[in-house]
This record gives sequence, structure tokens and C-alpha cells, in this order.
Amino acid sequence: MRTGGSSRPRNLIRKGRALGTPSILLRREWLLVLLAFGLAVVAAAVIYLSRPTTLVAAVGPRDGAEANLLDVYSQALARGREDIRLKVQHFDDVRDSAKALQSGKADIAVVRPDVLLPDNGLTLAILHDEALLIVAPETHGIESFPDLSKRRLGIVERHGADIPFLTSLFGFYDLTAGAEPEAGMSLESGRVILVSLKPSEVTKAVSENRVDAVAVIAAPASKSAISTVRAVEAASVEKKVSFVAVPDGDAIVQRMPELQSTTIPAGTFGGRPKRPEEDVKTVGASYRLMARGSLSRVSVASVTQHLFEWRSRLATTAPLANQMKAPDFESTVAATSARLPNHPGAVDYFEREQQTLFERYEDYIYLFAFFGGTIGSGIAWLGQRLARKRRERVDIVLDRLLDILKEVRAATARSDLDGLVAETDDLVADVVRQARERSIDNRTVSALILAIDAVHAAIADARRILGGEDGNEAGRIRKTPLLTLHRTAAE
Repeated sequence: MRTGGSSRPRNLIRKGRALGTPSILLRREWLLVLLAFGLAVVAAAVIYLSRPTTLVAAVGPRDGAEANLLDVYSQALARGREDIRLKVQHFDDVRDSAKALQSGKADIAVVRPDVLLPDNGLTLAILHDEALLIVAPETHGIESFPDLSKRRLGIVERHGADIPFLTSLFGFYDLTAGAEPEAGMSLESGRVILVSLKPSEVTKAVSENRVDAVAVIAAPASKSAISTVRAVEAASVEKKVSFVAVPDGDAIVQRMPELQSTTIPAGTFGGRPKRPEEDVKTVGASYRLMARGSLSRVSVASVTQHLFEWRSRLATTAPLANQMKAPDFESTVAATSARLPNHPGAVDYFEREQQTLFERYEDYIYLFAFFGGTIGSGIAWLGQRLARKRRERVDIVLDRLLDILKEVRAATARSDLDGLVAETDDLVADVVRQARERSIDNRTVSALILAIDAVHAAIADARRILGGEDGNEAGRIRKTPLLTLHRTAAE
């Protein structure tokens, strides 16, 4: 006589479950969950890649025309909901904005190279040029920069770098800046006396012969330059002035690459006859918008594109936009290997070689396609594996039901039947759970119903033979699990 029949079915069920995976993975809904998760990942990637890129822009001085331009540009980008945004940080001086770029605290910055040139900065655009303008009464006979030897030069200082700018030029022409000589002593050859002047002091200083010429570093068409010319003109006897040229501009730039050779066009200051009568060669400095060399060329191309395409829109509130220009270069190689190199992203815009969306994310797309195919194959393999595990689990139940059928026929005691009935109930409960999960096909359900029907019929027959329940009780035992399984499969 066998004992412990009730422990066997539970072990068998545990074994069947062990052959599979957690129950949540045995449902078909898990595929939908994985699909939803994949879509969520793709959506998150799209949102991440399409969100605007925010760049920190440093500018100084706070009340300068450059700061006004960047503020207006930042607001225009925000209103247009563009893919790039600027967070403008204001500094007291252009040197401070250059330091912010060099230290990595800013992504782009307004830089004057002769003041401080960041070693990680590459040019996007020239916001405006400033030229060295030297004006003298025509009667003083000063025509060229070397003629300033043994002269007094007044300077309308607009920036702390203006005097170092001039002293660098003095060194190129073997001139030196000196102090006013003692009374009765004449100026030495090769020495220039620098006299700092306020704009309101220019006319008086020239009239009293305290200075022989006046210099200012400014944009030729700016108010500072125009007012200086008029002030010197007002102090001259014949109301005529001469514009002092700085020859050898290209040679000067070779030695001092932070400067640039420039020309003041004839007639810049108007008048009859025009002032100046001919183009005047000189040198100057530039205010540049520069970006970190490590900054994405896509972002830089976008900043440069909007800056120039919106020039007329920006100029209504920031007139400096009319003076912007692209850096001079003849080829892409020349642009990136210039004395003051240009950012590849800006060159992409100027050369009309901006990357398309596919080119921008080409590597990611290929990687996604490669790994996506691998992941898809893995999911398919997992699905097949789970399906096979489910089939194995059902096969175990069927095999066990067939074994129970044989054991019922061979049973010789009521206790054997009780254990087999309990085991059969556990198997039926397990099958019903799987049927609810819709993981069993109709043919398999039919086979399970036939097997369970056969087992219950055999148990009923065995109990009648052993003097157990009557026919009605046997029928009830046989029909109850079958009706449950039928209903569950139908659902």
C-alpha cells in the first residue's frame, strides 16, 4: 500500500513551475509590457535629442553694445523656440568674459584678442572692428605713424588695453613712450609723449598745443571716432585735419597676430572735400564672438546661422548687428588654420556644409539598428523559450495524469484513491491557472479535459469497486473540474 500520495503532486507542480519562469513572464501580456517599454525608451530618446541646447554666453562690459546684442539675440531664440538657447552672463570687462571662456565657465564669449585671447577659443563671427584713428591738424605735417617721433600724442582712452595697444606699435617702429621733459628741454628723437584726454578736452588740448595729434581706438563710423575728428578739426586754424596712416600693417600683424590690418575708407567722415580724401591704412582690434573648441560643431553652426540670418531683425534694437561679418578665409583649411582659427561649426555654416539630422546621429542610428536587431532576436528567442517551457509544463501535467490513471486502476485501498484525488485536484487547479493566462491552445485543453475526465471516471469506478461513493457522488466528482476548465478555456 502506497502512502504519502498527497506530497507527490505538490512536488510535481513545483517541478513544473521550476521548469518555467516567474508567472508574470508566462503570460502573453508581458510582450505588450516589453513593447510599451521599448516605445517609452524611444520616446524618451526622441525628447532628449530634440530638446533645445542651452549655451552659456559671457559678455562684457555690462552696458556695452555687445551685451545689448547678445541679450536681444537670446530673447529672439527663446521666442522662436529654436533648437539652441543662450543664457547670457554679464561681466564688467571684456577681459572677464574672455576669462570665463578660458576657464570653461562659458560656452561662448565676446573676446577682444589684444586684451586676452583664450587658448581654447575659436571664432564664430566678428561682431565689429575697431581701428586706430589718429587725427592731427593739417599744419602739423604728421602723415605717418613714424612721424610721431618727438611729438605729443593725446589719447582718448576707452579701454584699459588702449595704451598697451599703442606702446606695442611704438616698439615696432622703435619708438618709446616717455614722460613730459623738464622745462627748457626738447624731446628726444624716437620718444613720444602720451597724454590721456577726455572727449571733452580734445579741442582745448589741441588749441593750446598740449598735444600735436589725437588718437582713439574705435569703430570708424562710431560716435567716438566722429566726435574726435570734429574736435580736432575745430581746434585747427584752417579747419583741416590729416589722418595719420600706420604703414606695414601686414608686417605688424605677423608680429602681433591679435591685431589686424584694416582700412578707413575715403569719405568715412563726410564733408566737402570728403574726409579722408583717400583710404587710410591702419591697424586695429576686433571684438569677436568665440566658442570653446570642444563645443559641438552642430550647436555652433546653429548659433552662427541664426545670428547672421536674423541680422536685420536684431538690428532694430541692437544696431551693432549691422557691423557683424564673417571671418576672412579662402578655404576650409585656411579657416581652421588661421592666426585666429575659426570654429569648424561656423565654417560649416559659411561653407553651407551643415550636417543633416541623419548625418548628425548617423553613428547612433547604426548602433541602434545593430543592437536593436540583436535585442529583437534575443526577445524572440526568449519568447520561444518561454513557450517551450509552458509546453513542457503542460506535458508534465498530461504525463502525470496518465500515470495517475494507471495508478487508480491498480489501487487496492481507499487511502491510495484519496491521495490521487488530492493530486488530481492540484493538477486541475494548475491547469486552470494556465488557461486563465490564455497560454494553452484549444487542442491542449481538449487533451487535458480528456485526461482529467478519464482519471475521474477511473476514480469513480475504483471507489464503487472498493465500496466507496455511489454513482451520483462519482459523477459530481468527475464533472465539477471539467465544467471549471471548460468555462475558463471559453473565457
